Amino acid sequence: MSRKQWFLIIFAGLAGAVIAFAPLPVRVTPPAQRTLRVEANQFAYSPAVLAVNPGDTVTIELVSTDVVHGLYVDGYGVSVTADPGQTTRLTFTADRSGSFRFRCNVTCGALHTFMIGKIQVGSNILLWRALGLTILASLVAIILFPRPAKAQAA
Repeated sequence: MSRKQWFLIIFAGLAGAVIAFAPLPVRVTPPAQRTLRVEANQFAYSPAVLAVNPGDTVTIELVSTDVVHGLYVDGYGVSVTADPGQTTRLTFTADRSGSFRFRCNVTCGALHTFMIGKIQVGSNILLWRALGLTILASLVAIILFPRPAKAQAA
């Protein structure tokens, strides 16, 4: 290996360590009351992705448009059910950062098991770090292992 390649590998390792472990600037927002309306119909939630900040008091207004539906939030252990045409409320404090799945906890038909959504509490830092490391690894691979030139036919 040439000296240039060793330098690139060391630089990439240091850059990777910074991407993986450096503290990111955190935008601190005070906890707030968040009310989110979620419509449930066979076999989907609308919206299917909810975003809140850590510490927020979240109230989900579940509206069923066709049959009885439920909403259970994994990781928080809270649930609610709504009859057709009715709105019910579920309130909890988003005190844990991360992605949490919510799903229908009332059997509502053949595709019931696919009725899921996601609550994102805070930013998805792991996704951004993984993306940065992937881009860095791709650049290093392109530089260290260039594509061989094709032989031209005479």
